[in-house]
Amino acid sequence: MGAEEIVKLVRGTADPAFAIDSFGLITAWNTASEELFGLTSKEAIGQPCHEIVQGTDEAVVICSDHCGIQQALQTNRPVANFDLQIQTKLGRQWCNISVLFVTEPGSRLHHAVHIVHPREMRKRLEQLVRDFLVSHTELTTDNAVRLLSSARISTSNLTLTVREREILRLLAKGISSKAKSLPENS
Repeated sequence: MGAEEIVKLVRGTADPAFAIDSFGLITAWNTASEELFGLTSKEAIGQPCHEIVQGTDEAVVICSDHCGIQQALQTNRPVANFDLQIQTKLGRQWCNISVLFVTEPGSRLHHAVHIVHPREMRKRLEQLVRDFLVSHTELTTDNAVRLLSSARISTSNLTLTVREREILRLLAKGISSKAKSLPENS
């Protein structure tokens, strides 16, 4: 896939999307990215990705000139999607990022196409649930984060027992798991 095809690929989605080369420079930028970031294609193309995105993960800087995506691109190692707080025209916003690696035919030039899915409300809800779990149960922050990240898998086929549903209802009412008032259903 050549440079023109990569630009077409990026422009072919309604989601914010952009591509970077193996040097971390933006090579393609679509209209939805212009709207999300508040930068035109002319302003973004050729710029270091980390300077535009300014990604963090709960105050820890992730995007830098030593980007993990750029390193994975150079070794052609696929990357799973991930959440990142990015700088948008409206301020810092949580997004889920999917990355697709593309190689130009006849060369060793690699590009990483980033597809951005804003998810500010969902991420804030996850943080609230994490904080609730830590403050109202004996879970540590690390265990609560692991529990919530495992819950991100599809749960459409998941069924809870009657007892599990009852415990969730009681927890929602503010009764802690330590309380002796959790009645046993038999």
